[in-house]
Amino acid sequence: MLIPELPAYLSKLGGAEYKGLIIALFTLTAGISRPFSGKLTDTIGRVPVMAVGSVVCFLCGFLYPVLTSVSGFLFLRLIHGFSTGFKPTATSAYVADIVPRERWGEALGIHGLCFSTGMAIGPAIGSYISSMYSINVLFYCSSVFALMSILILMNMKETLKDRKKLSLEAFKLTKNDLIEVKVLPAAIVTLLSYVSYGAILTLIPDWSGHLGLVNKGIFFMIFTVSSLLIRFVAGKVSDKHGRLNVAIAGLVILSISLLTIGFSSSQLGMFIGAVIYGIGTGILSPALNAWTIDLSDPEHRGKAVATMYIFLEAGIGLGAFAAGWFYQDVISMIPRLLFASSAISFLALIYLMYWKNTSFKKLD
Repeated sequence: MLIPELPAYLSKLGGAEYKGLIIALFTLTAGISRPFSGKLTDTIGRVPVMAVGSVVCFLCGFLYPVLTSVSGFLFLRLIHGFSTGFKPTATSAYVADIVPRERWGEALGIHGLCFSTGMAIGPAIGSYISSMYSINVLFYCSSVFALMSILILMNMKETLKDRKKLSLEAFKLTKNDLIEVKVLPAAIVTLLSYVSYGAILTLIPDWSGHLGLVNKGIFFMIFTVSSLLIRFVAGKVSDKHGRLNVAIAGLVILSISLLTIGFSSSQLGMFIGAVIYGIGTGILSPALNAWTIDLSDPEHRGKAVATMYIFLEAGIGLGAFAAGWFYQDVISMIPRLLFASSAISFLALIYLMYWKNTSFKKLD
């Protein structure tokens, strides 16, 4: 709901040169909190960790209208990142707990389906609320949705069998708690492929305005809608034909979509690019998520998922920061940055194909 409106909001606060930090700061905190969320997910339980993410979202919606300076806004983006640092980590582990191994791809595809539905509805609704009422009303509405998430969590049963009580010891991290080495191949592909998403989040709102779109959330709605059914089908296909084959197809389509958006000089061209981008991400995401679970041990599932998300957030953060740094409100830079994002996605494809042909391919 918030993403399409935040660049313009920050400009009004006098911080146009910091647009790249809108996503970068958010993902920085999310990445820093991942090792903690991974360890807590494997110790105190999945549901409490999910609840932390929802509560942070709920509180931040009320704080945006209060912290109206550039520094206050950027500080709040740091705090808001804890929501993403905690919620998805525990959710993915929870899904893997309640579904048989042979259907993980399908299950995570359904999970992604729900995620995409929220991503499709949110931006369009957010831009509508902001234009019809005010951005402060938009912030409050985001808190209402977070509250509904909290109410649902209150009725979910915990799936972690050997739970421990929350203590200070749970927050002490060793080097072994930071990264699950076994899932690094999937994490590296995730990092490289999500650089483009950080660039998209930073650049597309202004590119939409440049092409004459009043509702800056339409692009996000189109690409997420196009990924809905694809995610469900792609997850099932990855269960049957292998994660790597599906991920390779997703990376090819992802690279093509970024070139399409970069070359577009009309709303129609951008919409076509959005559809292709949605198909690419819809194919890639459940395959990478399920591959991560495949490579992990059950007792370290939270840490494994956290590792994947650390690299995901790093990719988004790097993409957003680099895009904002080179963009500097110069519209002609946007196509070039999209082409560069396509090249990085192609690099992920090369790495994945290389890894597939090494001795580690037996792990797929």
